[in-house]
Amino acid sequence: MNAQTPLLEIEGLSVAYRTSRGRVDAVRGVSLSVAPGETVAIVGESGSGKSTTVHAVIRLLPGAAEIASGAIRFEGTDLATAPSAALRAVRGRRIGFVPQDPTVSLNPVQRIGTQVAEVLRVHGLADRQDAAERAVQALERAGLPDAALRARQYPHELSGGMRQRVLIAIAIAADPQLIIADEPTSALDVTVQRQILDHLDELKRERGASLLLITHDLGIAADRADRIVVMSQGRIVEEGTPERVLLAPEHPYTRQLIAAAPGLNAHHEPVLAAASTQVVLRGRPGDPFAARDAAERPAAAHPVLEVDALVKEFAVPGTGGAVQRAVDGVGFRIERGRTLALVGESGSGKTTTARLALRLTDPTSGTVRLDGADVTALRGSELRQLRRRIQLVQQNPYAALNPRLTIEQIISDPLIAYRLGDRALRRARAAELVDVVALPSSVLQRKPSELSGGQRQRVAIARALAISPELVVLDEPVSALDVSIQHQILTLLSTIQREFGLSYLFISHDLAVVRQIAHAVGVMQRGRIVESGTAQEIFDNPRTDYTSTLLDAIPGGLRITL
Repeated sequence: MNAQTPLLEIEGLSVAYRTSRGRVDAVRGVSLSVAPGETVAIVGESGSGKSTTVHAVIRLLPGAAEIASGAIRFEGTDLATAPSAALRAVRGRRIGFVPQDPTVSLNPVQRIGTQVAEVLRVHGLADRQDAAERAVQALERAGLPDAALRARQYPHELSGGMRQRVLIAIAIAADPQLIIADEPTSALDVTVQRQILDHLDELKRERGASLLLITHDLGIAADRADRIVVMSQGRIVEEGTPERVLLAPEHPYTRQLIAAAPGLNAHHEPVLAAASTQVVLRGRPGDPFAARDAAERPAAAHPVLEVDALVKEFAVPGTGGAVQRAVDGVGFRIERGRTLALVGESGSGKTTTARLALRLTDPTSGTVRLDGADVTALRGSELRQLRRRIQLVQQNPYAALNPRLTIEQIISDPLIAYRLGDRALRRARAAELVDVVALPSSVLQRKPSELSGGQRQRVAIARALAISPELVVLDEPVSALDVSIQHQILTLLSTIQREFGLSYLFISHDLAVVRQIAHAVGVMQRGRIVESGTAQEIFDNPRTDYTSTLLDAIPGGLRITL
């Protein structure tokens, strides 16, 4: 293969899905190529066809999908028509794949090291002992700390970001010629994100590998890609170098994406100052779904949430009683109608702190106060009532929604659990909330498997709002969303907060997002808050080297002013 011959060439690819409502054309006549050593980034909104395009390359489409037409040539072989044996020889060995969701991609009953080593053994690249050693090396290359220890653990013992790095280790273990990465760093903090992308760049340089990158983060595309391909409604609408696409976009859709990207726009206005929208939730007082009427709530003398000296220790298996201190003396307060963001690297203790605040797990020591009342030791019915007032939006929309229920049932489920409203009122509430989160009413009778990742996360947000909580804990709520929907959701959350006095505890690794949504920021490192202040203070005048490192790692060095 000479330097002018593409490693991967997709020509006229069309992919369709068979659904209960008929045929859906997801990819329409897509043609693109990836040269040896080149990085091509495909960007676009959820449902634009970008993930379906790359899944078609390795024939990992769901059963309801079919390649209707087109060719997918890899090293001269058409993978669109290749027999199963030829595909098995290519997958993992010549083409590495990093899927978006580690929860459904890792085997919950196999140790991490075994799963990384499997690709080496399946392709005959190593025996059992050598594969185990090389698996640890791959985990180290993917940026996983204490790789030898992690190799002996199971997926549930790792954080979401750590699990994502395991998927990256599996993809690079056999040193493939092409790496297809479907949102490979969406669950990672910015410093580890930079490490992973730096490593992928190094792999390209050393071995002449190519990277086909699917991302909703235009900052990453701007920093890392040799070419950017913009997709909308199953078609390619624009293609070119980062400088050409981002500095001189020709298509209106591309300009729309750039305008919504917080990492690219130096003058992006915080959404917490955004104008009011036309969306109207059921108001207070008199909200039939609220835990308490506005008149019953205490005055603003008390923060809505206050935690003090929180400590959480976990036993470390196989160490004879040693413990790991995941949260170490954390304290903060959230005023009514305000947003506190906790930021930090994966494993810094952000999510564990949020679980302690929600009373989903008990602290080793410390206190949690809601509206001035100590709720640290609540049990039974009192704890159940507390959870009416605090709701959670989880990081992973794939695992957070019951696959057997319709979207209407998922959103109505909290209302049923607390016996709120009759059937007609609950149906009206569900219809109202899908509109609030910018979904069409047609999704109400669909199931999660029929929605994209971004659409599923919007359903999760709608469900959290169903019973009109006072505090919402948002654990990486927009990490799975493309930039335009991301900005819509952040604007929506800000509008609801301003109009109804909601408070947010916002967990995120994306500092560009945090700058838009947060009034105050706490920076966490190794279980402690090492710096806190207003968002402006943290971003403009960081006081610790760790905070400066986080800020320096934000992707999107190519800044755009429209």
